[in-house]
Parts: sequence; structure tokens; C-alpha cells
Amino acid sequence: LQGEVDRTTSLTGEKRRLFVTYSPAPPDLVLVHAEDITARVQLEQQLRQGQKMEAIGRLAGGVAHDFNNLLAVILSYADLASDGLAPGEQRHEDLQQIQKAARRATELTRQLLAFSRQQVLQPRIVELNGILVAMQQMLAPLLGADIELVTAFEDDTGRVLADPGQLEQVVMNLAVNARDAMPEGGTLSLEARNTEIVPPGGDSLCRYVLLEVRDTGTGMDAATCARIFEPFFTSKAVGKGTGLGLATVFGIVEQSGGFIVVDSELGRGSSFKIYLPRTDRPEKISDSPVRAAKNAGSETILLVEDEEQVRTVAGLILRRNGYRVLEANDGFEALAVAGGHDAPIDLLLTDMSMPKMGGAKLAEALGKEHPRMKILFVSGYTDDALVRHGITSAGFAFLQKPFTLDTLLVKVREVLDENP
Repeated sequence: LQGEVDRTTSLTGEKRRLFVTYSPAPPDLVLVHAEDITARVQLEQQLRQGQKMEAIGRLAGGVAHDFNNLLAVILSYADLASDGLAPGEQRHEDLQQIQKAARRATELTRQLLAFSRQQVLQPRIVELNGILVAMQQMLAPLLGADIELVTAFEDDTGRVLADPGQLEQVVMNLAVNARDAMPEGGTLSLEARNTEIVPPGGDSLCRYVLLEVRDTGTGMDAATCARIFEPFFTSKAVGKGTGLGLATVFGIVEQSGGFIVVDSELGRGSSFKIYLPRTDRPEKISDSPVRAAKNAGSETILLVEDEEQVRTVAGLILRRNGYRVLEANDGFEALAVAGGHDAPIDLLLTDMSMPKMGGAKLAEALGKEHPRMKILFVSGYTDDALVRHGITSAGFAFLQKPFTLDTLLVKVREVLDENP
């Protein structure tokens, strides 16, 4: 006989998984062999959970991509329709409400992209302590008078390569989660320090900056802990949460090259340990002046987009602002349009993911015939899409959907005005 059993050790109280075999031994004995397979079982569970989260992430990213196409159309047409209307007019106010709702929807897709590690990040070298110190004044009113905020930041905490705004989002989301877990009040501890640890799947020590957010709240059971980073999963009452807060945290940390360790138990609070890779590179502060954007122009733009509504509204916006626009719905049609156009093409404005021929291959093909042509990629995913499509040059610009009238025009003008 053989099989797996759970046993609790008498010394530590820790539950272990054993693989036990029983075999007869003469004269009237039974030989019992027990092998501790706890580590193997835990590794298998981690692998299954990782595969599950990856699958959910791909689904979330795909849904967000499709919604971003729709939102680009809604926002752009609302912008066009409100042109020329005076503030206070009923139609203007109605359109403002449409834009407001669309921007709220954009925020939801942004959180989905964060979970799926496909959102736009603007990473730079930052001092984590500086961000945390600046956030203390924001956190106090958010937590309320019944919750004490305790901080402990090592003086020499290292620098990390991350998007400062997204790091703030991580802390805010964890603080809100902790607040909701302490309805009777309690303590929220925020700590930062340097550490060295072997990352999941690694085999050697690596240097990290550890950000720990710890509360004295209700805590979570093992089943809840296993699902807290899934989008739309929430243990709160209906209407009290979207289930995207911790999913967003997970995505931002993963996209920043870090990982999270959660320790929680019912009645004993929760601890979220966020490990971000430490860097010795100096913090860089940009002092370059901001150039005012002149949105209109007269250049020739080749617009390539397989979503007809997105292509139509983008072309309408560009033509209304003086640009000459050539349109195509995929890469092969774009090559034909460009081949039949005798004058220079100043800008290729193309979606990244299209049937038949994607934006990357199109840019490569057209670049040979139009070496002075600027390139602006557009996608419902993020600028990481450039890397995923094999584009590693820093000379290409990117615009994420959903775009508005202003963001499209400003980006087009910015790319056209760049020095070759």
C-alpha cells in the first residue's frame, strides 16, 4: 500500500506532506517508509498558480485591448462633437458626461493592463524613501483617525528602477486594503530596507529593496490568500470593491521586475512584502524644457489601422487639423497605397497588431523606400508591445489607445518635429 498523507510535526506544529509506503516484513511486521515531499508539492502548487495567473493575465490583456479600441472611438468622437460648443450648453454638458464615463472606463482597462503586466510604465531611477516620505501626508487622511500609521525607513535604502506614479499606486492600494481590513481601527506599518534574498525560481542571492506593508486587521485564510491577486476576486460585500486593487499591485510589481510575498492569518493581520531589484545607478532628474506643442500641420500621414472606426475617427481628426491623410486597413494595403503615392510620406501612423502584416514589418518595408519617414506606433496594449514585436530601437515613438483628440494631435506633432 502507498499514498500521501498530511502530518503535523510535534516540534514546530508545521504541517508536512508525506508519501508513505507500507510493505509486509516477516515474521509479522509491517515496514513503513515515509518520504517528506512537502517541498515538491509546494513547488507544483506554485507552478499551477503561476500558470493560472498567466492565463488570466492574457485574457485580461486581450479584453483591455479590445475595450481600448472602442474607447478611442468614443473619446475621439465626443471630442469632435464638443468642438465649437460653448461651456454651459446642454449638448456640451452631455458630451462632457460621455467623456467622463469613458475616462472612468479607461481607468478600469488600465488596471486590467496593470494586472496583465501590459500597461505603460515610465520607469526611472528613484529613491524609494523619497516617495514613501512624500506619501505620508496623503495616507493619514485616507486611513482615518482610528488607524495609526507607523513608518520605518532605513537611511541608506537603495534606489530602484520603477515608475514613481505606479509605486504610489501600489502603496495606496495596499493602504486601502489594510484600512478595509481594520474596521475597528488598528495599526498600519510601512517599512523600507535593503535586503538580499533568492528570488522565486532563482538559485543565488540577489539585491533588493524591500517595501513591507503590514496591518493588524482581520487577516485572511489560506483559500483567500491563494486568490487575492486574481482580477475581480474580492472578499468584500457586493458593491464595496471591484476586486482590481490587489490585481493592480501584482501587475505593477511584476512588470517592475519584482515579486510579492504575502503572509496572513485570520485574526492576526496581513503582511505584504514587495521586493524590487536594487540598482546602483544614480537618480536622474530631467531639466529639459517642455516644448509647447503646435497641433496643426500640413504633412502627409499614412494611417494604417485594421479597426475601421478607429481609422475613420483618427483620419477625421488629422484632416480637420490640416494634415493630408492616406488610409489603409492592413500592412499589404499600406504598401500598395504608398507605392501609388509619388510624393514623400512624412509619417507612418500604424497599429502594432494587424492581420496579414503587422506594424513592425510594415515599418521595416516602408523604411527602405522612405528613409526620412517618421514612425508612430499605436496599440491597445503598451509600449512593451514594441519589444514583443522585435522592435528594440529607441527611435520609434508609441501612442497607447484609447487616445483623445488632443493626445493624438500632440503626439503626431511631437514626432514630426523631432530631429531625424
